[in-house]
Amino acid sequence: MPGRRINGLQVNLYMKARNDKKTQITSSAIAGISIRSGRRIDQRQLQPGHRAKRHWRTREDPFAEVWENELKGRLDQEPGLSATILFEELQQRDPDLYPDSKKRTLQRRVQLWKATYGKEKEVMFLQEHPPGRQALSDFTRLKKEPVTINGEPLKHLLYHFRLAFSGWCYASAVLGGESFTALATGLQEALWRLGGSPEEHRTDSLSAAFKNLDKDARKDITSRYDQLCENYTMKPTRNNRGKGHENGSVESPHGHLKWRIEQNLLLRQSRDFDTLSDYQAFLDKVTTGMNRRRKHRVEVERAALRKLPCHRSANYTECIAAVSSTSTIEVKRVLYSVPSRLVGSRLRIHLYDDHLKGYLGSRVVLELPRDHRPRGSERARQIDYCHLIGSLSKKPQAFRYSMLRDEILPNDNYRQLWKAADEQMQARAACKWIVGVLALAARGDCEEEIGNYLIHCAEQRNLPSIRTLEARFDKKTKSVPKVNVKQHSADEYEQLLSTVGVGQ
Repeated sequence: MPGRRINGLQVNLYMKARNDKKTQITSSAIAGISIRSGRRIDQRQLQPGHRAKRHWRTREDPFAEVWENELKGRLDQEPGLSATILFEELQQRDPDLYPDSKKRTLQRRVQLWKATYGKEKEVMFLQEHPPGRQALSDFTRLKKEPVTINGEPLKHLLYHFRLAFSGWCYASAVLGGESFTALATGLQEALWRLGGSPEEHRTDSLSAAFKNLDKDARKDITSRYDQLCENYTMKPTRNNRGKGHENGSVESPHGHLKWRIEQNLLLRQSRDFDTLSDYQAFLDKVTTGMNRRRKHRVEVERAALRKLPCHRSANYTECIAAVSSTSTIEVKRVLYSVPSRLVGSRLRIHLYDDHLKGYLGSRVVLELPRDHRPRGSERARQIDYCHLIGSLSKKPQAFRYSMLRDEILPNDNYRQLWKAADEQMQARAACKWIVGVLALAARGDCEEEIGNYLIHCAEQRNLPSIRTLEARFDKKTKSVPKVNVKQHSADEYEQLLSTVGVGQ
């Protein structure tokens, strides 16, 4: 078959036939080649790997001079330089000599140089993960459109727990930043749902939790984390700072978890939830579906887990807060109001991720929702008028110039009512009226109902008196029922006295 090139498959077919004791003519026919080609194969002239190597260039080398005189020296000094940057610099000098078509030539040459003379590269060592040995925790963030609660964007992180062997996972919404409190809360919830604990728990360096803390505070958090792991008979381990791949069994699955969440949000056709609990239930549904696909491996791993302790460990951090004469405490750059009966007390505060508790001795005397302030932001105020209204009712004129005036008013409706009262009434009467409205709202637990009613009245410039509002909204004012009393006659009374011997 003159004029046709022989490929490697034909050579292999011919050699196989010859090894099977076939003749040269028969083997050539089987391989579909000429007898002359078969003869050349027998003479080892056409066997794979025996083609003569070309030792000459087919075209002129555009980098011959500059490579030896300049580029090699630069790469020796800075091995991290890329071929693209070197080529662009050459183009700036002489664009005609170095057109874009020559770029690939330089890239191949730099690649060969780095493979031959470049720096040693880091090698990844794949790890074996036997069942029950390792669990990992990390925090991540949804980067697409925000999730909302009643239309308000929810600023949060996702805590992500994962078993290295089976891939069983758990995720929860974290309202603050990375912290020991968030880690302890999420980790314990995951372990109790799982029904056991592994030999080892791995995290990153916890640098975010330690940020802006002094040495004693860092030591305290480290001690608390070690005690947490000890309670669950887990060995605490951390990867080196900046070495995220050492936490790879959870870092890499972040993307898969977030993809599942985004897909389920699209399927739900809404990113808005009524409450934070509804959002957490949604996350539970997503992770439950992921764990169902790993059912058999999870069963194997559950059998290898250790028993849980009788009780959970503390999932909070502690601080001391003194209640000032303004009936407020300051915790983590947030000013909270507290009941006035606590003025002068020193409270031991347990800070959870979504709320805080205040203790006097061993008794809980305070529980408030927690407000998180991002680092670098202004200080915040979280004021509940119900804590202050008792004292404010005794001196309503203090309301006008109070530093907490805007925060005492519970919402925009009440701020509009104060503005309307201040415009329609005299100064003293306006203060007395708005404080009376707040006292009635607190006493009757009807803040929203009163607010909506008074906004309608304000639009008509007809704000009702406090007495009128009390008659309408005060639930503690009860009407006295009418009782019909039958008046007995004097004879019946005399007869009663005679039966008991009175007057004898």
